Amino acid sequence: MSEDHRWMGAALALASRGRGRTAPNPSVGCLIVAKGRVIGRGWTQPGGRPHAEAMALAEAGERARGATAYVTLEPCAHVSARGPACTDLLIAAGVARIVAAMGDPDPRTNGSGFARARDAGIAVVEGVREAEARGMIAGFLMRQAAGRPHVTLKLATSLDGCIAMADGRSRWITGPAARAHTHLERSRHEAILVGRGTLAADAPRLDVRLAGLEARSPHRVLLSRTAEPGWEHVATPEDIAGLIGVDHLMVEGGAQAAAAFLRADLVDRLLLYRATILIGRGRAALGDIGLDDLAQAHGRWRLVDARALGSDRLEVYERG
Repeated sequence: MSEDHRWMGAALALASRGRGRTAPNPSVGCLIVAKGRVIGRGWTQPGGRPHAEAMALAEAGERARGATAYVTLEPCAHVSARGPACTDLLIAAGVARIVAAMGDPDPRTNGSGFARARDAGIAVVEGVREAEARGMIAGFLMRQAAGRPHVTLKLATSLDGCIAMADGRSRWITGPAARAHTHLERSRHEAILVGRGTLAADAPRLDVRLAGLEARSPHRVLLSRTAEPGWEHVATPEDIAGLIGVDHLMVEGGAQAAAAFLRADLVDRLLLYRATILIGRGRAALGDIGLDDLAQAHGRWRLVDARALGSDRLEVYERG
């Protein structure tokens, strides 16, 4: 593993700290490294400012001169009312190299950050661990490309594909480890959505109940024809494009809401928690998703992760 590859891994870990809290800005990580030592660390702060580079440079101070900056996204090139351009900060700090995971598709930057740095005599390396960086800011990229949040659909089922008993009882299908992982996933999303049926049956809190992460509970959104006090409201899956400050949306229940998002082709990622139980005569995980032919179901999803969570199993799928 090259030094650039290794340090970028650390910058990506820093970027993960801000996921779900920085919209409409992407969550970026930055390391300032000199003579093999980290002299500055930064990640995008809640609400989007300060940016990662500004935070890292503030820690490094004068030691940044001649150092290498590792950033998970091209430094921004535009000045805003909320802060200076990070490219200008890096130039002023006198860094010798910028190693970036990927370019910024925002038209206000989109290559001009790299170009300005090169014009100032800074060596720029692009594309280090780009695939991982893209996954880290999937919501930002989806907003840029499609004008909507990145959608994760979570399903917790028995081995035979049920999400509840026939009478609707569903607590608990999965064990403590799988439920804790679900709460960690919640903390990485700005908003979480359920349908009217789940609201009526379970009155879900949809908060994060992990020690130290309670403040990272997502906003609650209801998919329904009618609004509900205390909830954001969308009438159709397509309406999620209008959710303000939401780049990552988690759809958590129930079967009809899940089916509606699949039918609308608005699911980008699947979290499938499978408990080692059989229910038999229970409620199916999904309603009608609009499938006319079995051939349409193939090639749609690719497995990207699988792991045991206690006695349960998690499989993560992304669009094929």
